[in-house]
Amino acid sequence: MKILVLENDLKEFGLIQNALGGNRHSLVNIKSSEQAWSAVQSGVSRFIIANWDTSDVKEMQFIARVRAMKPETPVYVLLTSGKAMEEDVASTQADDVVTRPFKLQDLKNRVAMAERIISLASNLASARSELEEQAVFDPLTGFMNHSAFIRQSVGELERARRASMPLSLIALDIDNFKAINEKYSQKTGDEILKIVSNAIREKSRPYDCIGRWSGDEFVILVTGVIGADAEKIADRIIAGVRGAHIEIENEAALNVKISAGIASAARISASAEMDPLIEKARFAVARAKEAGGNQVFLVFV
Repeated sequence: MKILVLENDLKEFGLIQNALGGNRHSLVNIKSSEQAWSAVQSGVSRFIIANWDTSDVKEMQFIARVRAMKPETPVYVLLTSGKAMEEDVASTQADDVVTRPFKLQDLKNRVAMAERIISLASNLASARSELEEQAVFDPLTGFMNHSAFIRQSVGELERARRASMPLSLIALDIDNFKAINEKYSQKTGDEILKIVSNAIREKSRPYDCIGRWSGDEFVILVTGVIGADAEKIADRIIAGVRGAHIEIENEAALNVKISAGIASAARISASAEMDPLIEKARFAVARAKEAGGNQVFLVFV
């Protein structure tokens, strides 16, 4: 795999090269985010390691520009930092952060995880292309429909099992959707579904497996993520929905809210199946709604 390393300190680059060099990886040292940008645009590499402290990635908003590209196969960005970052990983839009001085084996493990995710993203991009040909996307939201999500997620579950990757299933359900639909109109309901869909799309990773489960229910399979990190994804979606409202003639603006339930698995056993994972996530949604809605409830499986 070709890895671009945005690192101005030759000693630091040498440490990374020592950890990752050899036949498995080809490392290219670059000095600026513009060089990285050109390489990404041309498809030279889909994996970048960047020094958050000394490079210009933050100043030039490099990661945000890469995310805005929305390439078919996403770009994986691993940041290195010599101190505790004021920003969390989500706000930097990076995929992962490793603190210097890092242990060589830790860096190798992070890169191995990135390789699996890049491979997964590539497979998912191919699968999406095939799914489009089979017309299995929900026409209103653009997400996979119920049956397509099941087919795709079963494959992702098996890949996670083989790669020893954790995963989480996030279920989302719009609060009071039935009552809103009955009080106003189906058109209003469709507008709400579009708002929620946009929030999910914007706050999820490009390679996550997303489906419209039924009516106002959505499901997201996120690999390599468990527990609090999965909660952050759900919280970002909830916040994105909370900030939206629908104007209704002769009525006060309608604020949209949504609840999330998460089933997280640190280890995927040989007997693991998708249906129980989905049901546990939907149960967690019910618990979130019982607690007042507009929040996340997490369970480990």
